[in-house]
Amino acid sequence: MLDNLNNIGDDVYRTWSEEQRRDEIGKLVEGYRNGIPAQILCRLAVSIAGSRKLAAGHLAAFLSSKERKAIVKKESAGADSDLRDLLKGTLLFSGSR
Repeated sequence: MLDNLNNIGDDVYRTWSEEQRRDEIGKLVEGYRNGIPAQILCRLAVSIAGSRKLAAGHLAAFLSSKERKAIVKKESAGADSDLRDLLKGTLLFSGSR
């Protein structure tokens, strides 16, 4: 049951248009700029977008490459490998994965 609760928003997000998804991810970026952790930004962006690749595309529309690289550098210091992978996979996705 806990797994179902962890993914509760996923069913709702699947019904959203790409425009709704982009708007919500834009709101998340604003939230990040106002203090929400990068991990929450990335995890929710992936849930809303449907994949890391799609989330990366949306995030790239709101954050410059320089901003994304700075986030990864700042947040990866001392982070565990799962968090580093999430940050790099979501914010620095190059399309080659």
